[in-house]
Amino acid sequence: MTPTTEAELSEAIASAKGPLRIVGGDTRQIGHPVAGDTLHTSGLSGITLYEPGALTLVAQAGTPLAEIETTLATEGQRLPFEPGDMRGLYGATGQSTIGGVVATNASGPRRIQAGACRDSVIGVRFVDGQGQILKNGGRVMKNVTGYDLVKLMTGSYGTLGVLTEISFKVLPAPEASKTVIIEGQSDEEAVASMSEALGSPFDVNGAAHIAGKTVIRVEGLEGSVNYRATELVKKLGGMVTEFDWTAVRDLTNFAGREGDIWRFSVKPSDGPKLGAKLRDTGAEVAYDWGGGLVWALSNGEDLRQHMGDIAGHATLIRGTGYPAFHPESTGIKLLNEGLRMKFDPRNILNTGRM
Repeated sequence: MTPTTEAELSEAIASAKGPLRIVGGDTRQIGHPVAGDTLHTSGLSGITLYEPGALTLVAQAGTPLAEIETTLATEGQRLPFEPGDMRGLYGATGQSTIGGVVATNASGPRRIQAGACRDSVIGVRFVDGQGQILKNGGRVMKNVTGYDLVKLMTGSYGTLGVLTEISFKVLPAPEASKTVIIEGQSDEEAVASMSEALGSPFDVNGAAHIAGKTVIRVEGLEGSVNYRATELVKKLGGMVTEFDWTAVRDLTNFAGREGDIWRFSVKPSDGPKLGAKLRDTGAEVAYDWGGGLVWALSNGEDLRQHMGDIAGHATLIRGTGYPAFHPESTGIKLLNEGLRMKFDPRNILNTGRM
């Protein structure tokens, strides 16, 4: 099924006799495989409103992410949260859609400064599991009426409703970008350097440790960027150079390689401790978000069990045999079950995904 209007989507869901597998570009295959009839959102495509002066963009859920980024670039703007391209990790060939970005709350290295995807979404339209068309938020940043279904839908992996239209606040693209690279640091040294950089007044918006390099990014007006990058070198050492941040954003070091891929979210100060435990299993480790996001490429072992007393959560981004999402506490589980009963009482939307 590939509906081309919101009304057609509503009818398709209302008349469904069994589970539905919701697919955009099929490039973010996180979670357990879903059995059921495939419902494509690619027919709901197109930018319906773009007001550069108001920093606002509205697009249908099936709109390719590349189309949105190209449109924004013509006006010197961008999505603040730097969504990644996961096709390399999954060997996928489709086009990432903006609905898939929102459904998975996809957020890249700039999250430490600009916030996550959900922080840039200001309005949604969606169809719930009974075929009802719902909307929340609006097309302007000051709209705060009603319950915050915007935040609820962002990161729900299509289990509460099928997105049809999303409104975003966007930001100007920077005039310049520079990266400070420090070679050869241990995990502990790297996290210490990143923490010092993020705690400095130099407005850092990227801090990662990957493939033996600690990389720290500053962006903005060229004169300011040059000054801040120079001051960071004085403070931390290293050198100022160009760096391709897609290596961090898209985890290209792990792409095309065998093994499970895990993503851990912890306190940055706990990052090196967790990293050491993961390395002891033979896993390869990388850090983002100043050490608070730990990526691991494993040989198939359940790495979640090695968190021990480290607070946080782990997601199996690629792999099978273990729960994809972190076990929920009793309270959170009851809350989520209640939400699913409210929005999808027939349990037909991406059943079993989460």
